Amino acid sequence: MRITTGIVFFLFPFIIYAQNNAQYVNPFIGAINGAGKAGIYHGLGKTFPGATTPFGAVQVSPNTITGGDNGSGYSYEDSTIEGFAFTQMSGVGWFGDLGNFLVMPGTGNIKTWSGKPGDAKAGYRSHYANQQAGAGYYAVQLTDYNIKAEMTAAPHSGMMRFTFPANRQSHISIDLARRVGGTSTEQYVHVVNENTIEGWMKCTPDGGGWGNGDGRANYTVYFYAQFNKPLKDYGTWSASIPDTASRKREAIESDYYQQRIADAKIEKMAEKVQGKHLGFFSSFETKAGEQVLLKCGISFVSVEGARNNLQTELKHWDFDAAKAHAFNSWNRALSKINIKGGTKDERTVFYTALYHTMIDPRNVTDADGYYTGADQQKHRATTFQKRTIFSGWDVFRSQFPLQTLINPAVVNDMIASLVTMADESGNQYLERWELLNAYSGCMLGNPAVVVLADAYGKGINSYDKEKAYRYAVNTCGKFGNGDKGFSSAVSIANTLEYAFADWCLYKLAKETGHYADTLKYLQRSQAYKNIYDSTHHWFRPKKEDGSWEQWPATGRLTDWYGTFETNPYQQGWFVPHDINGMVDMMGGRQAVLSDLDSFFAHTPHDFSWNAYYNHANEPVHHVPYLYNALGQPWKTQYWTRTICSNAYKNDVDGLVGNEDVGQMSAWYVLSAAGLHPLNPAATTYEITSPAFEKIVIALDRHYAKAGSFTVAAKNNSSRNIYIQSATLNGKVYNKSSIDYQDILNGGKLELVMGPQPSLTWGLER
Repeated sequence: MRITTGIVFFLFPFIIYAQNNAQYVNPFIGAINGAGKAGIYHGLGKTFPGATTPFGAVQVSPNTITGGDNGSGYSYEDSTIEGFAFTQMSGVGWFGDLGNFLVMPGTGNIKTWSGKPGDAKAGYRSHYANQQAGAGYYAVQLTDYNIKAEMTAAPHSGMMRFTFPANRQSHISIDLARRVGGTSTEQYVHVVNENTIEGWMKCTPDGGGWGNGDGRANYTVYFYAQFNKPLKDYGTWSASIPDTASRKREAIESDYYQQRIADAKIEKMAEKVQGKHLGFFSSFETKAGEQVLLKCGISFVSVEGARNNLQTELKHWDFDAAKAHAFNSWNRALSKINIKGGTKDERTVFYTALYHTMIDPRNVTDADGYYTGADQQKHRATTFQKRTIFSGWDVFRSQFPLQTLINPAVVNDMIASLVTMADESGNQYLERWELLNAYSGCMLGNPAVVVLADAYGKGINSYDKEKAYRYAVNTCGKFGNGDKGFSSAVSIANTLEYAFADWCLYKLAKETGHYADTLKYLQRSQAYKNIYDSTHHWFRPKKEDGSWEQWPATGRLTDWYGTFETNPYQQGWFVPHDINGMVDMMGGRQAVLSDLDSFFAHTPHDFSWNAYYNHANEPVHHVPYLYNALGQPWKTQYWTRTICSNAYKNDVDGLVGNEDVGQMSAWYVLSAAGLHPLNPAATTYEITSPAFEKIVIALDRHYAKAGSFTVAAKNNSSRNIYIQSATLNGKVYNKSSIDYQDILNGGKLELVMGPQPSLTWGLER
């Protein structure tokens, strides 16, 4: 089913943009778990459809499920909504987090639990219809209550508008304990006056959350919320949770725990309450069509910060004005890339992808400049904005190389945040998967070192450079192949990724003047050769003593054979820093080209989860660009255009794998624009077949000499996908790649397209 009627289009004649790009955003793309459709437990996109702003701290979105492996808290395939939260994660696997301050309007008696998804009448959840979503806006009809719910967002706050039926027992409930993948372990609420409540929710690993607690997320959400209808009949509920009770995901999903929540004690008119599982409600009588509004500031620092965030951003009660402001903020953000050509569906896929790349890393610095550090203390950000949700293993490949082009200040902030976090925590190394200061240790490799090397080489370096380098050294020392020259744990994946990180550190050492370190890390970058088995002509995992693991009957197609979420055939192509060395080791150019051709030939047409080119998972995302380096750029052009056409759709199941915090969409944005790195820490972007006839990239003048760079594809069409010739600023250009600095210098890369491969263009490197 195609979700197009649900997109909301806004037109504001008093604001003029060169292109109204935000009109094409369809937040339903990817907003489904869809494990059945995906053919794998990882599922599909796992995005959320709710309202947010570019890199904002707040995401006001529907939630359909608390537990399970669905980090956004929402899946389009679910038939009921349990409420609308103010914080969400986008496209993550594993057991998710956030989903805090869950608001649910209703009628009738107060219910203290959401109920199970298949039994809405037992709790406060509701069936729904008529979902609508656009940039900065979400709306839905809660059919069990006949209530229309609408929401919009500002960077640190959000506003909800509920249109009620005539009812003497209308109410708004707020579940303060709720958390995706678990529960907050302690809450506090204070009724400040007849329109306002404030308080906090502590989220610790004991309450599950990120990785069901294994992700070590430990944060407090502070809120300051106001109602436009006075609090004259209000109260709290408190569930009796024994001190010995587990608060992990599987415990809170149990019938025993759910019954305790359902039996929670309701207390009327209490001004201040603290407990282990609290909720708040306000009851009132409504007329038919009466609109009741709630607005809330969120902070990860303090109640005062939440209050100031709300008063700074949403002083008023004009929902439509707030919605317009959110929409316009997306129009400004999405103007970083303007495209010409393509169908309406293709433009929708492109701008929704660009939208998804600008959700994270989100800015959690309060409006007053304060943030909570890794030491759990309050700090003032003076030279950067504190950012969070660094899904390193995913996003170093495309997401950050994209942001270095269109949002270099965001990249700078993220690096400064990771360096500051290493400092404040006392750990003095760079975390690979960060969530609200947590050293979760999720996934593998040293992706922060990759992002640092990429940014520094591109002149993005307004952070403590000496500490950044020292912590990068510490990172590769703590996690790496070391003197042994290989890793025995997840042997293939770790050895290859650590070798690449060592190359990145070599590059960083050279560029920062730490010349004494260069030889050491250059030598260590060759460690990939230590796990190549010439007998089986592929990479093979080693044991701790250096002997080979037994070769399985299914060979390099064996899932999890020294790899993570992949097989050796997929993981083995990851030597982006030494393509020539890899090719020589694998038997030469023709042998590698033949193997690559077979790799793609066995890939399903729809790019669903498979044992070959598995676009649903990140480790192969660079592989189509190997053809450029191997002297057959027309195959890069063919496969990237085919992937863009077949693996991305204007549909709820329009992403073949998890969005992974912007990575899946960033691959599309760069590839559809005709530029994508093969080595994500180099300054080089590979040139491929653009999906549109013109792409204009707006450059940041703090970093670039020019205001824009254009990629133009003459005669481009779904048939004319091959580059015949090219010029750069009017001069003949025969390289299949372009340097970052040439892009920053501005101008135009003009490509002439045709229906047949050119065997002569792009052979220079």
